[in-house]
Amino acid sequence: MQPLLSATHVTVRFGGITAIDDVSFDVRPGELLGLIGPNGAGKTTMMRAIVGIVRPAKGSVALEGRRLDALSIDARIRAGLALSQQLVKPFREIDVQDNVAFAAGAAKTRTPLQAFTHVNRSAERNVALETLGQLGIAGFAQQSPRTQPLGVLKRLEMARALALKPKLLLLDEPLAGLNTKEARGLADTIADINRQGMTIVLIEHNLGEVMRICQRLVVLDNGRKIADGPSQATMNDPTVRAAYLGGQADAAA
Repeated sequence: MQPLLSATHVTVRFGGITAIDDVSFDVRPGELLGLIGPNGAGKTTMMRAIVGIVRPAKGSVALEGRRLDALSIDARIRAGLALSQQLVKPFREIDVQDNVAFAAGAAKTRTPLQAFTHVNRSAERNVALETLGQLGIAGFAQQSPRTQPLGVLKRLEMARALALKPKLLLLDEPLAGLNTKEARGLADTIADINRQGMTIVLIEHNLGEVMRICQRLVVLDNGRKIADGPSQATMNDPTVRAAYLGGQADAAA
């Protein structure tokens, strides 16, 4: 089976600092992959290199065999990528449903001419309501994002990404800042979206939830890939344990 996404020998440098060092991995169609590692491992930089927010010094990224390296961020989104970011920044002047409808209508607003010739938003609002239901927050559709707690805003951020109808959904720490109940509930939602056929790459520090819902893990440490495999076996790898626990790894063995 051809990988949906391939990152090949990706290297990212910021000045004299190598943030990603020759990292390669594939994402298979239908997979829920956890991209994990300790703080500063390079996870978010790797995800931004996939989307095109940062440009690798070396290496390439391909979606369904098509190299994305020369494409802009918006072209990569049109090719089938969507990123739900850790810091949630909805449009606070419009309601929750219209936030998602705006994303659903991205193809119609690509140019000013297209925007002026597509004034009927009913189809996009229907997609938005359906997507909000998928995320369990349809009841907040007519409310302002200004009044919503973090748990709702995290789901809204994911809904906006899903409304793009991506081939690959990239999630950057969606559980960050949530309490235990909220985190478990959102992790269940992510797993359910994956079961419905969406391929997902998840960055997350909540290892309990990562282990519960992810089939495979890719582990980074200091910008390098140190492990890639089934979740339980990967977390039992002494190299991975050492990366997370440092000197405590031997004592815990």
